[in-house]
Amino acid sequence: MKTAREIMHAGASCVQETETLMDAARRMSELGVGALPICGPDDRLHGIITDRDIVIKCLAKGKDPSHVTAGQLAQGKPVTVDADAGADQVLATMQDHHIRRVPVIADRRLVGMISEADLARHLSDDQVGHFVESVCAGR
Repeated sequence: MKTAREIMHAGASCVQETETLMDAARRMSELGVGALPICGPDDRLHGIITDRDIVIKCLAKGKDPSHVTAGQLAQGKPVTVDADAGADQVLATMQDHHIRRVPVIADRRLVGMISEADLARHLSDDQVGHFVESVCAGR
């Protein structure tokens, strides 16, 4: 059985809590991703920000993304998976929390991210189909 470490996209780039949403959006564009982990000055994971968060929680509310920081949008404790977790545990975590991306942690440090695309590349069609049905259709 594959582990999170084998499924993940390694080397996830963090946006710092103090960086603006404009900076986060630029980095997402450069990397071709829809989400970035938010890290604090301790380089620990403090949250995750998505392109949708920027639109819904900033732009749609008339706020200026060049003045709102990523840390201001970070809410609650981020859901993560351990790098040694099996594929079934990764899928269960993502399904239980209805999330499409999950940070991967090893020794309390961010080591990668798993997205729907990563699941599609590494898991069976049946596993991916069940995931899509439960997470995407269940919203």
